Amino acid sequence: MSVIAEAEKLVFSLSEKDRAELVGKILRSLPLYAEDGGLVEARRRDREMDENPDSIITMEQLDGMISKRFPFVR
Repeated sequence: MSVIAEAEKLVFSLSEKDRAELVGKILRSLPLYAEDGGLVEARRRDREMDENPDSIITMEQLDGMISKRFPFVR
């Protein structure tokens, strides 16, 4: 069993309150939730899009990618 599958099994055995707390901790660990409010990350991504406009995707494309990867989300 992969590490992610094992973690998922443990996470889904938690209460709703504990899962919500864990989600908050995980989100705060990502660059977007940095102390600067994510401005450094947002500027980096904006610069990347300016340098490579072909990398930009539409909201519909993003929705499709999410639906394929996480069919249980919707």
